[in-house]
Amino acid sequence: MQTQYKALGKAFITLSQTVTSTVKHSIISDFKEITKIRLSVSVVFSSLAGYLLGVETVNYTTLLLLAFGGYFMVGASNAFNQIIEKDLDALMDRTKNRPVPAGRMSVSTAFIIASVFTVSGIAILYSINPQTAMFGAISIFLYTCAYTPLKTKTPLAVFVGAIPGAIPFMLGWVAATNDFGIEPGTLFAIQFFWQFPHFWAIGWFLFEDYKKGGFFMLPTGKQDKGTAVQTIMYTIWTILVSIVPAFGFTGRLYLTPISAVIVFLLGLGMLYYAIQLYKKMTVLAAKQLMLASVSYITLLQIVYVIDKFIR
Repeated sequence: MQTQYKALGKAFITLSQTVTSTVKHSIISDFKEITKIRLSVSVVFSSLAGYLLGVETVNYTTLLLLAFGGYFMVGASNAFNQIIEKDLDALMDRTKNRPVPAGRMSVSTAFIIASVFTVSGIAILYSINPQTAMFGAISIFLYTCAYTPLKTKTPLAVFVGAIPGAIPFMLGWVAATNDFGIEPGTLFAIQFFWQFPHFWAIGWFLFEDYKKGGFFMLPTGKQDKGTAVQTIMYTIWTILVSIVPAFGFTGRLYLTPISAVIVFLLGLGMLYYAIQLYKKMTVLAAKQLMLASVSYITLLQIVYVIDKFIR
């Protein structure tokens, strides 16, 4: 009998530990989902790259503050976005399991997270300098109050969304210099033009799912040659803007000829996949372009930073 009680006790403890572990995992997973941790990491990477390009002497405290401020900024934007779109998210396969539409997190909890992240993000960025905080606040406002509601109204939402999407790269420079001039303006332009082929590729391969939620992401509203041509055009603009610093027109932001050639070749790789989308008009081609665009912007930022420190 005692043996049976011991066995039952062990089974109960094991079950309790499993349940506790599952609950903890769910809470952590939901928190990561509501703040889009993977997207936040990429945004923080862009901000840190911009900081390293602008700074004369690296201040590791500022670098850390920028990382946390950038994360809070993106997390706040995404949390507000998921609150606003909770009913539409429930209609789409890609988003229906998000914490709020799935019912695992209440709107009030999500709102508290978004609000705390907003205040914390702006306060941290303000501790770096006021201009950095201002651009961070603009990013949250545009993403939440302009881009998000426009997604169901017009394809121009991508243009509006490209503005907050392009801020992180230049935000790092402003954090380093407390100044907005031609240099951060160029960094902004690079990431601004890059947004279009990137998001149109996503809009293409998620077209059917987006349609369920009533989102207009493609410039023509369809998976057609017109969208593919515009994707190619904006890819070309992205490449051209990316090598402008090599010509000495962008102040302290300079790119050596050999690095400009590397960036140009990386751009040709992205352009290849944009042309493949035009030729094939398939979901697979759109996915390949999306992956190529992510690789391009990441490698571009790495090349820019390495170029600065080795020349």
